[in-house]
Amino acid sequence: MKIMGTSTCDMLVAPYRAVGAKCVPGICGQVDGSIIPGMIGLEAGQSAFGDVYAWFRDLLAWPLGAVLPKAKGMKAADAARLAADVEDRLLETLSTEAAAVDPAESTVLALDWLNGRRTPFADQTLKGAIAGLTLGSTAPKVFRALVEATAFGSKAIAEQFRKEGMPIASVIALGGIVKRSPFVMQTTSDVLGMPIRVVASEQACALGAGMFGAVASGVHRTVAEAQKRMGSGFDRIFKPDAKRAVFYRKAYTRYLELGAALEGLLRKL
Repeated sequence: MKIMGTSTCDMLVAPYRAVGAKCVPGICGQVDGSIIPGMIGLEAGQSAFGDVYAWFRDLLAWPLGAVLPKAKGMKAADAARLAADVEDRLLETLSTEAAAVDPAESTVLALDWLNGRRTPFADQTLKGAIAGLTLGSTAPKVFRALVEATAFGSKAIAEQFRKEGMPIASVIALGGIVKRSPFVMQTTSDVLGMPIRVVASEQACALGAGMFGAVASGVHRTVAEAQKRMGSGFDRIFKPDAKRAVFYRKAYTRYLELGAALEGLLRKL
């Protein structure tokens, strides 16, 4: 399960036989029964996800607050109204334009460590990076690279679990991003190479708490029964595009190479 908002929280449950006595390296937590009784709960995550997009939006919007109010004949109220309107539209417009960019035709590649790296192998001294810029690198191309970088970060988490013998076949997603940005969700599905099912409930975490409460109070006998009776189901499934998935397997390797090449320098900055 992946909670996708300003950052991400990635949670996995595994039977004892899959984990054994192994302590999975590079993740944030591993506790017996922490999510569902009788199973091992494992937690990972990304230090920045939606915050990466918000940073780029604010970067582009800087002149709206610093320059627009000083324009000749511009009233303060009009400047504030225009700035707010543009800021509200920026991410949606960037997403529309970025979705039209053929990923194979862009040279821009980014690292998503703008707030450090949480998983795999936490290192909060790392910083983000954008490489491959040319005079033809437009705002939508850079934005697409940032979205791809956050998706590559998600893949790095999935790959860490796979290396330790816990393969992931699909993702259940919830949080603010999943309802607001089909572009981000589709790109993440393409990069992961697996379907992403979006939880229908707008309050999935509260619903989950209600399920545990129902079990604790005896209304339902098990968590599985509570899930079956109380679950909201899914209202959308993002499936990977076969052609883009092939491209992103190669692009992910470049992401890893860029990270390996820059890690030492980024820690010093």
